Amino acid sequence: MASLDDRISKPDNGQIEGKDIGSSTVNAKAEKEMSDVSKAQTDGATGSAGGSSGIYDPSYEVNVKLSDLQANPNDPLYSIKSFEELGLDENILKGIYQMRFTKPSKIQEKALPLLLRDPPTNMIGQSQSGTGKTAAFVLNMLSRLDYSPTMINTPQALVLAPSRELARQILGVIQVMGSFVEGLTAGVAIPMEVANRNRDGLKVQIVVGTPGTTMDMIKRRQLMADKIKILVLDEADNMLDQQGLGDQCIRVKQLLPKTVQVVLFSATFPNHVVEYASRFAPNANQITLKHEELTVEGIKQLYLDCPTELDKFDALVRLYGLMTIGSSIIFVRTRHTALEIERRMNAENHTVACLTGEYLGAQRDIIIDSFRSGHTKVLITTNVLSRGIDVQTVSLVVNYDLPDDGHGNTDPQTYLHRIGRTGRFGRVGVSISLICGQRSYRMLKEISDYFGVEMTSLPHNDWDQVEEIIKKVIKSSRAGSNFQATNAATAGPASGTNDVSMEQSGSSWM
Repeated sequence: MASLDDRISKPDNGQIEGKDIGSSTVNAKAEKEMSDVSKAQTDGATGSAGGSSGIYDPSYEVNVKLSDLQANPNDPLYSIKSFEELGLDENILKGIYQMRFTKPSKIQEKALPLLLRDPPTNMIGQSQSGTGKTAAFVLNMLSRLDYSPTMINTPQALVLAPSRELARQILGVIQVMGSFVEGLTAGVAIPMEVANRNRDGLKVQIVVGTPGTTMDMIKRRQLMADKIKILVLDEADNMLDQQGLGDQCIRVKQLLPKTVQVVLFSATFPNHVVEYASRFAPNANQITLKHEELTVEGIKQLYLDCPTELDKFDALVRLYGLMTIGSSIIFVRTRHTALEIERRMNAENHTVACLTGEYLGAQRDIIIDSFRSGHTKVLITTNVLSRGIDVQTVSLVVNYDLPDDGHGNTDPQTYLHRIGRTGRFGRVGVSISLICGQRSYRMLKEISDYFGVEMTSLPHNDWDQVEEIIKKVIKSSRAGSNFQATNAATAGPASGTNDVSMEQSGSSWM
C-alpha cells in the first residue's frame, strides 16, 4: 500500500489500495478499559439529553503543578479517593450518586481538593474528553453557592462556553447534579432566549452563557455581576485563542469582582495558549494528565482518497447507509458547503439536517435536540459543534473538509475535538477524512505527524470492503451496551469481541 508520505509527494499517482485491517485486535489494556464502560460514570450530556454513559479514566499519572511552590502535591490534602472525603453537602452527594458517579476519576482525585480548598485558588485543568472536567467545575460551583433566601436570585457563578449548544448541555448537567439542592437556580445567557424571555434580567445563582451575550447582559445590567465569585471557561483554549471570543472573555472578566476564582478547563492546551491562560488565571494550580500523546481511545481513523471534489460528495452518498447505523456528524469548513451538501443529499432522498452559526437560536435548539433524540441520524455542521458536544449514539464522524485555522494552516487541535464526538468515554467509533488534491494530503500528513499516528486508507473502488471495515468497528460489542440497545433495530447483531479492527502503531490512537 502507498503510504501517506508517498501520496503527498506523488498526488496523482493513481489509486491507493485498501489495507486489510480486519484481523488486528486491541491490546489487553485497552480492551479492559473499554469493557469497563458499562460500569462507569457519566460526564457528558445527561441521559435525558441523549448523552453517553461512561467516564474515560485513563491509567496515566496526573501531573500537578501547584501555585504554592512550598506545598507538597503528595499530601493527602491534595488527593482524594472518594467524594465523601471532600466534606460535600449531603444533597450534593445525592446528585453525584444520581449521575452514577461511584468514585472520582484520576483527574478529579487531584483537581477537586484544590478547587474546593479555601481561600479559593485559580485552576488550569487539562485532560481528555470524558475524564470528568464538567463534573469537577460543577461540583465546585454547587459547593460555593450561598443558598440563603436573600441570595436565591443573585448570580454567584458564571460559566462561559464557545457555543449555545455546549452552554445548554452544561446547564443540563448542573440541573441534574444539583437536583437535590434546595433553592438552586440556574439559567442560560445565550442569544435570543435572554432578549425574549428575561427582559427584567437573569436572576439565577449559576449562569451559563456565551461570551458576547453575557458581556452585553452585564453592560445592560440584565445580569448583575457584583456577587459572582467563580468564573469558568469551558473549552478554554478555544475561548482564549480565538481573537473575538478571547477579547470578549477578557472584557467579561474585567466586569467581575477582582476576587473571582478563575477555572479554565479543556482537553487541549497548545503551548502559546497555556502562557496566555496563565495570565488570564494568575497563580493558578495546573492539572494535566502526564502522557506523551493526546489520545482518543477506540476511534478508528481512516481516510478516503477522492480523485475530485465531486467524488467527495459521491462518497458521502455511498456512506449514507453506514451513517444511519448509529448517528453521524459530517464536518465541513464553511456554512455554504454545509447548506449545499444538505440540499444535494435531500435531492438524493437522503434525510439529513444542517446546523451552522447562521441559524437562529430556536432553530439550532430544535435541530440539535432532534439529533440527540435520534429522530435525525445525520448532521452536517461546521466547527460550531466540534467541541464538548456529547451524543451517545454518534458512531461515525466524517471530515468532509479537514480543519484549518482560518489562515490556511492545518489545525490538529480542532481535528482532535471533531473526531472526539465519536468514541465517547472509551467506546469505539470511526472517523473518515475525505481528501482530494495535494493540499489535503499535506494537511492529513501534518495531523498524522502531530499525533504520531498512522492513518489507514480505504479503497475508493471497493465499497463492499469499505462497508465491511466500518461495520466491524461500529457493530462491535465494545461499542457499548447503551449504543447497541438504541440501535439494535438498524445495526443488527453485534460482532464478536475479537472482530473489531483497532490497529496499534506505537500509539494508542489506533
